[in-house]
Amino acid sequence: MLRAGSLLVVVLGHWLMVDITADGHISNALVAVPALQPLTWVLQVMPLFFLVGGVAHAHALESLDRRWPSPRGRYAAFVRSRATRLLRPTAAFLVAWVGLGVVAHLSGLTSGSSDRARLARDALVLVPQLLWFVGIYLGACAFAPLMRRLHLRFGVWVVLTLVAAACVVDAVRFGGGPELVGNLQFALVWLALHQLGFLWRDGLLTPRIGALMAVGGYATMALLVGLGPYPVSMVGLPGEAVSNMAPPTVALLAQGVGICGVAAALHPLADRVLARPRVWKGVVLASPFAMTAFLWHLTALMVTLLALRALGVTQPAVATVSWWLTRPVLFVVLGAVTSVLVLVFVRFDRGPRSAGAAATGPVETRRWPDPLAAVAALVTFFGILMVSIVGVDILGNRAVFFLVGDVTPAVAFGVLLCGTGLLAATRPRESARRRRVWHDRTDDDLPTEGRPR
Repeated sequence: MLRAGSLLVVVLGHWLMVDITADGHISNALVAVPALQPLTWVLQVMPLFFLVGGVAHAHALESLDRRWPSPRGRYAAFVRSRATRLLRPTAAFLVAWVGLGVVAHLSGLTSGSSDRARLARDALVLVPQLLWFVGIYLGACAFAPLMRRLHLRFGVWVVLTLVAAACVVDAVRFGGGPELVGNLQFALVWLALHQLGFLWRDGLLTPRIGALMAVGGYATMALLVGLGPYPVSMVGLPGEAVSNMAPPTVALLAQGVGICGVAAALHPLADRVLARPRVWKGVVLASPFAMTAFLWHLTALMVTLLALRALGVTQPAVATVSWWLTRPVLFVVLGAVTSVLVLVFVRFDRGPRSAGAAATGPVETRRWPDPLAAVAALVTFFGILMVSIVGVDILGNRAVFFLVGDVTPAVAFGVLLCGTGLLAATRPRESARRRRVWHDRTDDDLPTEGRPR
């Protein structure tokens, strides 16, 4: 329920925020009307995805420990299964958008200074930006086995250490230290929230603890925003001197702890609601479409806004009465377009739900499967993040700054392909005589024991 509900909030939030100005630029409603920015305190639900990911990874790792015959290759199997689950629908998305970029470039649509050319160039960079989540989540998956071992040994102290380290990094960053040090927060903040999933799995996030987390997290966030230098918005906005998202800040971490606390506090109520067969059935039916809908909802938005613009239908000014009144109608149209895209591309979000082979007899494995899987995850992580920054206009190949230097789309895709190739090289070579497949829970396969079937 948390995963499906969070997805719905992300989709509606993006549909609410993105707008096209009269001069053909893609803009953000939160920039046009700063009074709307406090909405992000509840609309920023990415922390819940990492909380749920921690729970799912705990279950998957427990299953892997029981079924994998030896420690050798166990990490590679886990990373390969997680990466496959994420990269299969992502690859379909990128192939489609690279194709759109090639067509736009060859047709001259991206050339010149016209409104149409600006919109095309902006779309080829804006829409793939949502892949940042895929990259960061893949990084959390790669760290999950290590973080679980630390959790089993040190418990809640792991979360507290990550939070303390995040505070130190922000103090250095905003205290005049090198700006580059802030990038450590991509690991510290998101791993801290992911680590909460292990605590949830062990039953340590009780409703009472959740209530304390909610009050403490949101109070800390409000204090940090009030004192500065943290902005009000918990999502990144164009033109910001400081963003709470890129890299994530302690203010975003506090908001994440708060919203995860709300989820824990409402756990008993959610259990009672989900005990109704129809409600649970709805969650189960919606879950397989989650990743596909996430990847394609911005495409649906761009298609719809460009079609309205071509038809001469102008959007009301942001936050006016007519703007609010037309949002439900626009959301219905966007929902229909997104549904069509989901039906076309959901096949790439499915596939064999297996992590690899776990043999009962002899298996010919690679010599260094686990270190190779770690390197593959690292390279793929950077490849996805590069693509999310530079976009998909391969032929235009305009360079964009990434971490320490300029990167072109061609280089970004080269890194991504290298990472996926290394990942494929971790697959074991099975004995043809005896083998069985270890079936792993995917990220959305949370336990259903005690639920209505």
